[in-house]
Order: sequence, then structure tokens, then C-alpha cells
Amino acid sequence: MRGWDEVDVILFSGDAYVDHPSFGSAVVGRLLEAGGLRVAIVPQPDWRGDFRDFKKLGRPRMFFAISAGCMDSMVNRYTANKRLRSDDAYTPEGRAGARPDYTTVTYANIIKQLYPDVPLVIGGIEASMRRLSHYDYWSDSLKPSILIDSKADLLMYGMGEINLKRMAEHLLNGGSFEDIKQWPQVAYIRSKTKNDHQDNIIRLHSHEDCLNSKRKHAENFRHIEEESNKMQASTLIQSVGNVEVVVNPPYPPMSEEQLDASFDLPYTRLPHPKYKGKVIPAYEMIKHSVCLHRGCFGGCSFCAISAHQGKFIVSRSKESILREVKQMIQSDDFKGYLSDLGGPSANMYRMAGRNIEACKKCKKPSCIHPQICPNLNVDHKPLLDIYRSVDALPGIKKSFIGSGVRYDLLLHSKDASAKEYTRELIENHVSGRLKVAPEHTEDRVLNCMRKPSFEQFIQFKKIFDKIENQRLQEGKGPKGRQELVPYFISSHPACSEIDMAQLAVKTKHLNFHLEQVQDFTPTPMTLATEMYYTGYDPYTLKPVFTAKNKEDKLNQRRYFFWYKAEERAAIIRNLKKLGCQNLIRPLLG
Repeated sequence: MRGWDEVDVILFSGDAYVDHPSFGSAVVGRLLEAGGLRVAIVPQPDWRGDFRDFKKLGRPRMFFAISAGCMDSMVNRYTANKRLRSDDAYTPEGRAGARPDYTTVTYANIIKQLYPDVPLVIGGIEASMRRLSHYDYWSDSLKPSILIDSKADLLMYGMGEINLKRMAEHLLNGGSFEDIKQWPQVAYIRSKTKNDHQDNIIRLHSHEDCLNSKRKHAENFRHIEEESNKMQASTLIQSVGNVEVVVNPPYPPMSEEQLDASFDLPYTRLPHPKYKGKVIPAYEMIKHSVCLHRGCFGGCSFCAISAHQGKFIVSRSKESILREVKQMIQSDDFKGYLSDLGGPSANMYRMAGRNIEACKKCKKPSCIHPQICPNLNVDHKPLLDIYRSVDALPGIKKSFIGSGVRYDLLLHSKDASAKEYTRELIENHVSGRLKVAPEHTEDRVLNCMRKPSFEQFIQFKKIFDKIENQRLQEGKGPKGRQELVPYFISSHPACSEIDMAQLAVKTKHLNFHLEQVQDFTPTPMTLATEMYYTGYDPYTLKPVFTAKNKEDKLNQRRYFFWYKAEERAAIIRNLKKLGCQNLIRPLLG
């Protein structure tokens, strides 16, 4: 139909194909297409049997590419208790089992078996977060760089737009694939070298040293996190057996124009026609939402966003955002309601350091922990302008904020726009429930999480309740009371069973019956995962306790559900065992 006799690039994806800027495979395909390449995408190929899905398009002229999808495949497939999930939001009808364990490695090994001489590039969050030695929770083992097990020729980590655009131009002009290994934001394997001619190189402890010493693995992580959060970073090199993995430093943050160019590509914003009549749950959730920015400077210990997207915020222009909203308004199924105007955190749009030169020297993983950086501009006015401009468009009845809100930014006492934003948010943009993430109540655990004191949540709840009561009295907005919905985590590093009991008492006092809760799940390349595996804080090298066995994790989790009759006896027994009888009456009456 296209009149092609061959394709330049074949991309295999663990997700169903949705031509929308929230889905990585669509972004990769559209970028390479815009660069003049002929691209084929094979979503969720059958990795069993005769590998026909891997052979049906033949050999690409330039390279194969693999993305496991929008999530790490093991997080996608397994619960925190390592049980197989019964559904997959990125598969038609939510059907489970459409992708293998360790999707990137599985696909890569098949491709290398069938086409050993064709270059193979891996990317996406799974490859990105496994680019160096990493703890794998599901096998309970320390794995080497994914480049070793996948045998891929190149790994593009983080958000790949700059490299993909450059790659298309380079290869079309006859450049060699080997040259790309010298570019920023890529990782590759090479033979061991004794002499490096660059000054900005950090040699990490070898994979073998990390296998023998958890402390050395913890020491490595501090370098990895700091270098991924710097504007002017160093090259990281780690030996594995008789080779070494080289991770080149990332590009500086993208410009507004570069980000706009990515979002302005000609996406249909629809699932591929092959899925006609089938529902893809992840698409249904985001199809009427708009992403305003990339990156997150929160630096939460358990989160991979800043490690993958970077801590520096890159924002889209107002014009690009409005173009996308206008396109959405024209779609047949749009009824006037935007489900989200957000991002990794809803209220970080256009926020950056006032003095960029100071940011260039900074290697702190968080701009808001333990306090908000005095150099950070936390002006909410640009975001308010976006909300009001979108709401003023013909065809928009209501825009909601579905992304999580950082209330610590809203409590910044010197910034008047934060108060204006808080009122605008609560009065006009809450779809019944406003999501926030205090994550815990105890300062020792919160400090380990890089989250603010629970007192700030209490302060924000008072503000929320006051504005909500005024809204109801004045008859503004939707009928009925809106809810503040807090998220909490159990079994996080530094969290004990007594901490969870205190959490239960404090949240009960605030009249919460918690629903949005989860056990901590260690995922590759997060600070919390390194503490879980090594038992050390990589920044202080002091020991950190973590609940690991099934009974300890269950004991922590049940405090979320103190209000359920079936948990009462076990909670009383455990509190007596811990010597915390004084908490029984406040919690259970």
C-alpha cells in the first residue's frame, strides 16, 4: 500500500499501538518518519513458536528498535507480592499475557538470533532504568546492565527525541551506526580500556564488586543519581566481566521548541484500526487529557520519573497546548470534558531556577526537599493562564486536573499566585476527588522518601476544607462535596510496624478511611530500591531497615484497614507484641 520495497527501521513494542503522544512507540515512529525514514511498528509480537511476527517484515535497511512499553514489563505483569496480574492496561480489552517477562531482553534475543548482523537499539523506561547494574525485585538478584543480557548494540536512555531526530539525519546522510556511540544520552558495550582521554569520567565499582559488596553497589548509586540529575554530567563506566558498559552524559534539558515539535507531530490520537471495537484501558484513561510539561524536581525516593525524564522541567508553549486541545475538541467522542491538564506533577509547569548558572552546578536530586530551594521560581501564574485559556475555548465545558498535585509548592508562603492557584483548582478543576500524595505520616520515613512533613498535608487539608465549604455555601461548581484523596505507602525503607500504627491513628483522627494505598514495590534505579536491596542509604552509607518478608509486609499493610472487622484481632495482637498498647484505644476505641 505504501509502495515500499523495504523499511528503514522496525520497532517492536510491548504495548498495543496507539498513535498518541503519551505512548512512546508512537513518538519514536513519528519522529523517525518526520526525519525521512520508513518506519514499521510491530506491537506485542508473539514471542513463542516460530517467531513469525519477528520475520514478517524482513530485514530493515538501518536498524531494529525495541521498547518494552510505557512501563517496566515486570511492574506491568506482577503485583508487589510477585503475583501475576490479571490484566494489562496497555493491551486490547485489558488482556494479560500479551508480553513476556523482561520484554526488552526476550525480544532482543529473538532478533539477535534471527538477524545477528543488523544493529539493534533498545530504549523506553525498562531499558533506561536498567542501563547499569540494578537490583531486580522479581528474581531477587543483582543484574548487570540490560545491554549484557539483551546483546543490543545501543541503548538510548531517557527521553529520546533529540537523538532520534539526529539519528535519522545522520543515517540518511550515510553516517555510520558506530559514530552514534559517541553521542550524549546513549550507552553501549566496549572492550575494556586502560586509558581514557576524557577528564569527566567516573569509573564505578564493577558489577562483580557489587555482587560481592552491597555497600559498593550503594556507593555506585549515588554517582548514578547525581550524574543523571546534572546539566553538565560525567561519563559513567562500569566493568562487567571482560567488557565495560559506557553511559554517556545526558543532553541538556530540551528547549520549548524541541518539546513542541515532538507534541506537534501528526498523531491521529487513536488506537490502530486493527483494534477496532476493542477497548485499550490506558488509552481510555488519557485520550482526553493533555500533558503540559516533562520532568519532575520532586526527587521522591521511590519514583523513577526524574531518573527517566530528568529533574529539570521542560514545558510546552501555550500555543502548542491549545493546538492539541483544539484537535481534541474536533474528535467525534469528545463531550467537552478534559480529564487532565497535567504532567508528572500537575503544578510544576514553567518552574525553573531563577539563576540557571547555579542550576548548572547543582547535583541535588530534589529541588524541594528537605526545603524548597530559594533559587526555584514557584510562580503558578503561567499555569493559571493555561487553565483559563483552555476553559475559554468554544467546545470546552470543563477541564479537570487528574495528575497529582504537590501541595508543598502551594504552601510556599512568599508566593501569592500559589494561593490563587489553590482556590482556582479546588473551585473549578476537581472531578469529585483531588489526588495528593503525603505517602506517610512519620518524619523519619518521610525524610527517607524525600517527602515533606505530614504537618504540611494537615495544613493543606484545612485550606481545602475551608475553600470547599465556601464553595458549597456560594453554590459554585459541582453539586455535592468534593474529596481530598491521599495516597500512602507501606513497607517503604525506614518504615517500621510502629510507624504504620502511628499512620493509622493520625489518618483516623483526620476521618480518613484509606483506599489509595500500596505496598512498596522495588523498581530498578530508584533510591528506595537501593536502600531495600543494600540496607544502606547511598548518601550517608548508614544502615536502613526495610520490611522484606511476607509476614512483616502484611503486618504493615493491615494498619491501612484498621476499620475492617477482620483486621481488628491481628492489630490488637501485634500492638501488644510491640509494646504499643497505648495505641489500641485511639485506633480501635
